[in-house]
Amino acid sequence: MFITNTEEIAGKKISVCHGVVSGSTVRAKHAGRDIMAGLKNIMGGELTAYTELLTESRDQAIQRMEDQAQQMGANAIVNVRFSTSSVTAGASEIYVYGTAVTVE
Repeated sequence: MFITNTEEIAGKKISVCHGVVSGSTVRAKHAGRDIMAGLKNIMGGELTAYTELLTESRDQAIQRMEDQAQQMGANAIVNVRFSTSSVTAGASEIYVYGTAVTVE
């Protein structure tokens, strides 16, 4: 499955547009990660536990979007965009969406 944030895929022709596909996941903070993040906040540096959490969340949202596109018969997703939002205190949603297409 080709997945890109551009409107077209170089060297490929879009033959069918299947429509909008999306995927999302909502993740909550982990108490242990919060404690370590608090310490890092004091000392400075990357919050690696949160980086890992967000990476896992993005991967899961992309996989859900890809699964939806495959169910529609697409072999590519173009014009992909990400969005995040706070759902409640300590929980965030990562949302990804794009256009499912068939390319030749």
